[in-house]
Amino acid sequence: MDPSFFSMGMWSIGAGALGAAALALLLANTDVFLSKPQQATLEYLEEIDLKTLEKEPRTFKAKELWEKNGAVIMAVRRPGCFLCREEAADLSSLKPKLDELGVPLYAVVKEQIKTEVKDFQPYFKGEIFLDEKKKFYGPQRRKMMFMGFVRLGVWNNFFRARNGGFSGNLEGEGFILGGVFVMGSGKQGILLEHREKEFGDKPQESSQQHLRMKVRKKSQQAIQRKPGIFSTKAHRAECLLPRNMQICKEIFKNVTLLPFS
Repeated sequence: MDPSFFSMGMWSIGAGALGAAALALLLANTDVFLSKPQQATLEYLEEIDLKTLEKEPRTFKAKELWEKNGAVIMAVRRPGCFLCREEAADLSSLKPKLDELGVPLYAVVKEQIKTEVKDFQPYFKGEIFLDEKKKFYGPQRRKMMFMGFVRLGVWNNFFRARNGGFSGNLEGEGFILGGVFVMGSGKQGILLEHREKEFGDKPQESSQQHLRMKVRKKSQQAIQRKPGIFSTKAHRAECLLPRNMQICKEIFKNVTLLPFS
């Protein structure tokens, strides 16, 4: 056999393997193979059973969390994950303003292992509940397996969190992706639904703009329903009048989540 022919064949196989690997790496960094999230409905979220993490846990329907004042809720992928801890700290930075506005901050976890939730609490300044059936991670649960470790976005998130001083461990299930929900009070519905598409994926500016648009739309609808109030500027001025305090309070409860943006 001609040695040059053999060398050319090996070179072709090697080039083909490298090309296939490069293509796989390229596709892994697109959204082609990512499972598409199924949008949750208010009715679905309302009926989720949650448990308190006390010695004698109480089971209740999730709608209790936002029924009166709305809520910001984080569905935690894994409490021991340093990326989840970074996101929790980011959300917790909003808590002073949310407290001022009467909007609670909550988190749900899918399991309670050893001291994982307790160790997560320093990063998250709200109350945490157990979602044993993992309903907040649905309606269609999405997983990211080992493909996550070849995605450039994930590595960028790794370095960002590490540089921020966050650390973690490998305890617990961490493949089912989480998210963040901003809930309006009563039947206002879901103002923002952010679903992780990869490890460390936090709500982006586009989601925040979407929230602002929805809040603005709700407040405008409320204004149109109130006689004598014709514009945002007008109803802000009208709020100064005692006779309209209750009306304005009802309108502004639709706008209390603006600091999230």
